[in-house]
Amino acid sequence: MRSQKFRSSRIIYLILAFLFFSFIVNVKAIVKPSNNFYVNDYADILNSSTEEYILNKSTLLNNVDGTQIVVVTVPTLEGSTIEEYALELFRNFGIGDKEKNNGLLLILAKEERQFRVEVGYGLEGILPDGKTGRFQDEYIIPYLKNDNFDEGIKNGYDAFYSEIVKMNNLNLEYTEPKSSNSDTSLYVLGSFILGIIIGLVSRSIKKRDIITLCYCIIFLILFFLLPNYFGILISNLFGYILATYITPDIFLFSSFYGGFGGFGGSSGGGFSGGGGSSGGGGSSRGF
Repeated sequence: MRSQKFRSSRIIYLILAFLFFSFIVNVKAIVKPSNNFYVNDYADILNSSTEEYILNKSTLLNNVDGTQIVVVTVPTLEGSTIEEYALELFRNFGIGDKEKNNGLLLILAKEERQFRVEVGYGLEGILPDGKTGRFQDEYIIPYLKNDNFDEGIKNGYDAFYSEIVKMNNLNLEYTEPKSSNSDTSLYVLGSFILGIIIGLVSRSIKKRDIITLCYCIIFLILFFLLPNYFGILISNLFGYILATYITPDIFLFSSFYGGFGGFGGSSGGGFSGGGGSSGGGGSSRGF
């Protein structure tokens, strides 16, 4: 009887020890803020001029109204999702003013090729999830896909910094980000051509109004599911309307339809957080 209790106790102690060491490992997985606080390049992908640029601008912004923008790069998430990692890191750093909760975290995980924007409660009004996703798609991800980490992070930082300055009417200078629309332009063109093809098919059928109704329902569903692809969806809608209702029949069928018919035959030190928090607002992207 005593030996059975002893074995049970050993099992309980082993379980507790396992949970304790698991907790220690998870705690160690979250990096600590560096002396510069606003820029923490643990993945070693930023050059010194970019780090100094972020540090100086974030310091000025914090001095004006307590808003804090922090950039963090890590080699790996060590098994965590980027959403879990970013939220815990945001709270551990205490990014943003404690009362205003106006912190913003830009984090990159190199091994997992993930990027996330974590937004404090106080900035969710001017940086909703849809906007943070759109900024990533336009100003950050195109660079990261080519492993141009330094320029992508700096350009993305400029996008969010300028948006905060403008939306809060702050007396600070800012740099407009550079838009990388090469991939987007191809998608817009392809979507437009697809809309024309669908319109041609609809126009050749007698009950085209029923097809148009079905098309509009699908369009609305996609619009709400994919708000970041508004331009691509609109180009498809324009192509459909052009081919179905606007282009004259003679021109449409003698030129466009014939053409498509023939063709058819053959993506500084001493800084610290202000105690701000986040409720998980923001967006993530893979690259």
